[in-house]
Amino acid sequence: MGETERIKALIQTYHKQIQDWRRYFHQYPELSFEEQGTTKRIAAELDKMGIPYEIAPEKNTGLVAVIEGDHPGKAVALRADIDALPVQEANEVEFKSRVDGRMHACGHDGHISILLGAAKILWDLKDVIYGTIYLVFQPAEETGKGSGYMIRFGNWYDKIGSIFGGHIWIDVLAGQVSVEAGERMAAADEFTIKVHGRAGHGSQPQQTIDATVIASAIVLNLQSIVSRHFSPLESVVLTIGKMKSGDRFNIISGEAVLEGTTRYFKKEIRLDLRDTMEKVIKDTASAYGGTAELRYDEMVLPTINDPECSAIAQAAVAKIMGKSAVTTMQKTTGGEDFSYYLDQKPGCFAMIGIYNPDIDAVHSHHSNNFTIDESVLPSASGVYAQYAIDWLKQNKNDKNA
Repeated sequence: MGETERIKALIQTYHKQIQDWRRYFHQYPELSFEEQGTTKRIAAELDKMGIPYEIAPEKNTGLVAVIEGDHPGKAVALRADIDALPVQEANEVEFKSRVDGRMHACGHDGHISILLGAAKILWDLKDVIYGTIYLVFQPAEETGKGSGYMIRFGNWYDKIGSIFGGHIWIDVLAGQVSVEAGERMAAADEFTIKVHGRAGHGSQPQQTIDATVIASAIVLNLQSIVSRHFSPLESVVLTIGKMKSGDRFNIISGEAVLEGTTRYFKKEIRLDLRDTMEKVIKDTASAYGGTAELRYDEMVLPTINDPECSAIAQAAVAKIMGKSAVTTMQKTTGGEDFSYYLDQKPGCFAMIGIYNPDIDAVHSHHSNNFTIDESVLPSASGVYAQYAIDWLKQNKNDKNA
């Protein structure tokens, strides 16, 4: 029996276990960098399997496990994120979140179970593994800080030649997976604009510099950056999500604060976008007699799949789930901190379909009604395992991998 047939058999063997893991972790969600309990439970499951691991000591959350194959070779990594969101769950299910105001509303509970399932499968298939597989259970994806935290931990990242991960995705049909090459998710940055005017009585505007008016003009003027500064062939988003100005109906505000986000797919856009925003912001404020400053922070890079790794991933999906399971989807302006792993190493990020209206798996990520089609998780475990085995096998004689 070949390794693909063995993987398929193990998927059936561990199907219920993978579902049970997902339901356990769903009940005990923890926020970014607070996942100590989640990490301990993952460690306990790895202990049962006999797989060695180390917990990241910086915050005692997140861990890296390692599976050494029976044959020498290179190293590859598989990653799952493990944090939840500050969302109050509205679903009435027996495994509903037991933590008030906390929910796995993005599907990271499913990611944990997928990677644990892959761990069990790969541990049973060490005889066909050429090299080393690192299993990376990463905290704090939702803040964009977790991948950097894990890269700093140990030397696993330096050793690997490729990394694979994925996200269960509501815009893809259950039973299908998108792993095409190229741009998949956008860079996501955040910014804060502080506007300074001069406060005064609403009846005497001539004695003031109205920060609310300045802030409003800045909001409007920033929109021209996307529509006129960048090519219409580029995907750029500039959103003001929050504006605070003033304290009372008859006082002209002297201060205003704006907060927002930008999204784009080419790394070189970032500096141009930031510098252009800063010029528009300062010039607009000056035109009204005030001042303003911009704080601009990088959150995540664009997520770009390597063509060779994408080809291996597509083949893995076809082997485990059938050729019809390989699908395509438009790139999304959502952000993902898996991008930092891909900045220095080739790899692939998969979109794993969970959309199924028959079980109400239709709600968007971060919704308090978010739910998934759990039946896809065991097959996803198989895809992760197949990718690792195939990448190592294809690169076992490549000294540059």
